[in-house]
Amino acid sequence: MDCRVVVEAAVPVYDVQSADEAVRIAISKTGEMLNPDLNYVEIDMGERSCPHCGDDLQPAFVAADESLVALELEMTVFNVEREEHASRIARKEIGKRLENIPLEVLSVEVVEEESGGDEDGEAVGDGGFDDGASA
Repeated sequence: MDCRVVVEAAVPVYDVQSADEAVRIAISKTGEMLNPDLNYVEIDMGERSCPHCGDDLQPAFVAADESLVALELEMTVFNVEREEHASRIARKEIGKRLENIPLEVLSVEVVEEESGGDEDGEAVGDGGFDDGASA
């Protein structure tokens, strides 16, 4: 089975003036760390909310010109036995490239197969990956 895994990353950014600037820098920094090996991982702003009132918060917290940015990294893992296996593979592959950045698996979703034949048949580590393009 194939699974779509979403991992949250807490990316530190330095010398920033605003949350928007911090998010842009964090996405760029993360993209540089993942490329070219994991260029199929989709990077997006994380969603945060106030634990007390439930209001939406910005994905970046800025204090003293430093920021911590919540990003969501999404990838497809192919040919796994269980969702837990897909979760471990995604976390390991992303974690190898994002050293010293905390990661947490947010969701694992089974991807329905579109055709009867399995031509790709490769695991993520062997080059069988989703390039992120949608039709």
